[in-house]
Amino acid sequence: MIVDAKEYNGEQICYTVRSASEGDARQLSQIRLQIDGETENLDRVRGEEYLDEAAFKQLITDDNVAERNVFLIAEINGEIVGFSRCEGSLLKRYSHRVEFGIAVLKEYWGYGIGTTLLKRSIDWADSNGIKKIMLSVLETNEKAIKIYQQHGFEIEGTLRNDKLLSDGEFYNTLVMGRIQ
Repeated sequence: MIVDAKEYNGEQICYTVRSASEGDARQLSQIRLQIDGETENLDRVRGEEYLDEAAFKQLITDDNVAERNVFLIAEINGEIVGFSRCEGSLLKRYSHRVEFGIAVLKEYWGYGIGTTLLKRSIDWADSNGIKKIMLSVLETNEKAIKIYQQHGFEIEGTLRNDKLLSDGEFYNTLVMGRIQ
């Protein structure tokens, strides 16, 4: 589904949040690869499940026509600095919910871009009859957990020893949900 673009003026930066378009595919392919290498908070190691430009074009096209999907990007001066995606299910029993994910370039952490993407996704869900938003977050990502909780998400469960990180240790993943 497509949402209207909106500009945000922070104290130090100005950025726009809008729906992804096919013209963003190349940049999204590059930025996802970069973000995956900047943090262990996400599921992938840099290069895993790589999506090339064509794959992103297809994903964006599919999301823009799907009633239960939205793919948002945050950009500064035409450069993508983050993105979020809500993906719904075609199954009737799950048609009331979407799964949510978010990523922001490390250089832009702390500017509220991730929180804005979260708020825009919640607003989209609430205005489109989505009753539940679900996400997974690494237990050590305390800042993200706090922000999710401030926006109505609750911890629904723990996936124990779910992720093996570069230090050789296993970490839990928290499953969180927000019900409208």
